[in-house]
Amino acid sequence: QVQVVESGGGLVQTGGSLRLSCAASGSIFKINFMGWYRQAPGKQREMVAVITSGGSTNYAESVKGRFTISGDNARNTVFLQMNSLKPEDTAVYYCNVVADSSLGPMRYNSWGQGTQVTVSS
Repeated sequence: QVQVVESGGGLVQTGGSLRLSCAASGSIFKINFMGWYRQAPGKQREMVAVITSGGSTNYAESVKGRFTISGDNARNTVFLQMNSLKPEDTAVYYCNVVADSSLGPMRYNSWGQGTQVTVSS
């Protein structure tokens, strides 16, 4: 199993910044990619940013130029630096980890419990 723990959410004013952190632990042989998703009230969960173990990144159009995803492979950790925050960024942010198991030919697709980000206008 893989455990995923997020931290760093909170309340910030429009234009402010927050940095989210996510750490994965457990029976991990190799992480394939880690990513951040978010879900606002009444809306579907959407991809925010994803990073592969090789460092390739992909962003939602709505956050390009404002958010930056980065990873620390040695610590199985991923970060999301969020700048120029807007009220529409308000959501629960979830970390997702896709990893190969150290216990055998299995692949995990694990989610954290989520962290609330609220941007006030």
